[in-house]
Amino acid sequence: MARNEGVYRRPNSGNWWISTTLPNGKRVRQSSGTDIKEDAEAYLAKLKLDAYRETHFGIKPQRSWQEAVVRYLELKQRLRNIAGVRQICRSLDRYLGDMQLSQINGDVVWTIIQGETKKGNKPATVNRYLATVRGILKMARDEWQWIDTMPKIRLLSGEVERDRWLTHEEAERLIRCCAPHLAALVRYALATGCRAGEITGLEWSRVDLNRKTAWLNRTKNGTPRGVPLNEDAIEVLKEQIGKHLRYCFTYQGQPLRADVTNTAWHNALNKAGIEDFRFHDLRHTWASWHRQAGTSCDELKDLGGWKSRSMVDRYAKFATENLLSAASRIERRGGGGKNVIPLAHSWHSQQ
Repeated sequence: MARNEGVYRRPNSGNWWISTTLPNGKRVRQSSGTDIKEDAEAYLAKLKLDAYRETHFGIKPQRSWQEAVVRYLELKQRLRNIAGVRQICRSLDRYLGDMQLSQINGDVVWTIIQGETKKGNKPATVNRYLATVRGILKMARDEWQWIDTMPKIRLLSGEVERDRWLTHEEAERLIRCCAPHLAALVRYALATGCRAGEITGLEWSRVDLNRKTAWLNRTKNGTPRGVPLNEDAIEVLKEQIGKHLRYCFTYQGQPLRADVTNTAWHNALNKAGIEDFRFHDLRHTWASWHRQAGTSCDELKDLGGWKSRSMVDRYAKFATENLLSAASRIERRGGGGKNVIPLAHSWHSQQ
């Protein structure tokens, strides 16, 4: 309708609305986001100017950091840790909230590093902020074509990798101290290496005890995968039969939440005398046990559903059988020292 071309009012809306066809042929009908007519007209003029510059000169319109965050969160809303991503984006707002994407450069990134470090955050925490900025900018450049370039963002060194796992004796002690429903989760985690959410969300329709396989439809990296069930895992699942029609693991007839680190978990740790241990560390324990038992890194990668070999190499230190023959070459008892060339003696002889 002609009367609705440009800036106009809509019933039941406090803001001015925009209706126009831009120079690039795109039809726009949207709220201006303001109840001030002059501001709405200025916004309309900017839309037209940006479209004209892009069409005739190839100049991309300016996009804000906040615009990018909104679209990024919409695309990532199915992530298991989406609440944590939102929190990081809120924290980044104090550094980037008023910026255009084109304004984010190396100096701005350094400001984030300095600011978060002064707050007392460790490199691992700062790296999560940097990785989020890098991920949003990369998506804006490669997928949305909002920007042509982005700063090179390197993660901080010095991040201490968590290396916490249980011995078999500690694991048995923890299981004895757990309530029955929690003990089942711990035993299954130690047998399969599954994450908490993968266990609590497991449904009977995705379990085949005869084929000794369970299928996960939603994992941390977003790809379904099959989980081979050893006898320990099968034993746990058989104990759960009949407790719920849909879910494998329950408490008092109700499905469990993904967050199992509740009072019962902490009480079990205290009773077992185990400190600084998270439920996810059961997965580290499972992987460490596998490497100690001789499982190769490639086998472990497939068993655990990791996408890259680098995620598994951290457990390589637990298996040294392939280096035993190399270590024995300089044994005194076996005469291995004869293989060592006396370089120092040879050099002095020549002198």
